[in-house]
Order: sequence, then C-alpha cells, then structure tokens
Amino acid sequence: MKYSRSFWVTGASNGLGLALVERLLEEGHRVATSAKEGEEVQTLAARHGSKLLLLPWQLNDEDQATSACQQLCDAWGSLDCLIINAGTSDYVAKDVPDSELFEAIVTTNQLAGEYCLSKGQPLLSKGDSPQVMAIFNRYSALQLYAPTQVTAGWNNVPQWLREERQALKAKGIDLTVVAPQSLKTPVTPVQAAPDAWTPESAAEELLHRLTLREPELVLEVLDISSLWPLSR
Repeated sequence: MKYSRSFWVTGASNGLGLALVERLLEEGHRVATSAKEGEEVQTLAARHGSKLLLLPWQLNDEDQATSACQQLCDAWGSLDCLIINAGTSDYVAKDVPDSELFEAIVTTNQLAGEYCLSKGQPLLSKGDSPQVMAIFNRYSALQLYAPTQVTAGWNNVPQWLREERQALKAKGIDLTVVAPQSLKTPVTPVQAAPDAWTPESAAEELLHRLTLREPELVLEVLDISSLWPLSR
C-alpha cells in the first residue's frame, strides 16, 4: 500500500497534537507520533496498525530525540513533514512550582524543537516536498530573558525558528510558524480576534493550510487549555 505522505507529530498526548494525529490517519497518511502512553494513543495504534509509528516522547532530552529519529530512519528512511506542537506541556516536570511553569513550558519546548529540527533534517531532506510546521500558544511563544528588549532568536522560540528559515529553504524544506500575533513583531497588519477553537477544528484548519506552505499563520485561541491541556 502506498501512503499519501509521512508525518511526525510531536507533543501528541492530547488536545491539538492528538487531534492532528487522528486527522492525518483518517486522511490515509503514515504518521509517527511522540506522545505519552495513554488510552487514546493505544486505541489509535490498535486501529491503524503499521500506519501509526509510536516514538519516544521526552524530546527535550537529546538522547530521546536521537532515538526517535533513528526509529523513523529505520522504519521509513525519510520524512515528508515534521509538525512540532510547541505548545505542549508534556515535557514539564511534575515538581515544577507554579511560579516557574510558564518558563518551563518555553524552555522545554525550545529544547524539544531544537533537537527534533536538527536531528530530523536528514530525514526531511530525503522526503517528498518536505516541510516543517511549528505551532505555539500564548505561553510557549513568550519572550523570556530580557522581555523588554528586541525580539530575537535567543529570547523567543518562534523567532529562533524564523531565523532558521533561510537555512531550511536552502535544503528544500519549507517552514510555517503558527503563533499568536505579537504586538512587538506583528506578522500581519490586522490583529486577529481569539476564536473558540476546538482541537478538532484547529487540526482541520491547520492541515488545510499546511498544503499552502505559508510562512506565517496567526492562531489566537480563547481557551488554551482546550488545545493544550496541562499535562503534569
């Protein structure tokens, strides 16, 4: 059987990440998922068999990210699309104090994104029209470390990805950054109003827009916990 495209979705334990995996499988794609073991993921694995590849999920650990990419390489040899669900709280330790939670979400997603992008590039380079989509929420898109200063890759993860765009393009890999509108560095002239997105409606819209390969998409969400439930 020939699958349409191959995808790796990170942060897919619940919410938007899980909805993306479900939608892609329904569309007949081959999907690798990095998600905590849970009933929903196990049900999908039983239903879809070899179309779903379960990978390590603690991707903020370099060894786990390396292992995930090696398993992808062994199974498929290439990758068409990497979807980095950079709004997830999967990587946040259970004992992190509430006062440090937002910083932990940013920093752990940054590590996971960096490791997945760097180690996944050889697979993407072998893929069919390869692309990366990185999805942020209001928390994971926060500017840390001198928030009053200019937005740059060293203090803001979406901006770090944007600074990687040219190097990725040189390798034939398109990048789409999905994030809330930043008042400091707006990517559109119009401020988007928050919408009552559900995981399913957001997944459907993002996958539709994925085919357009737009460099920037603005996603404003009324209820962040609906798309990115706090997992601790």
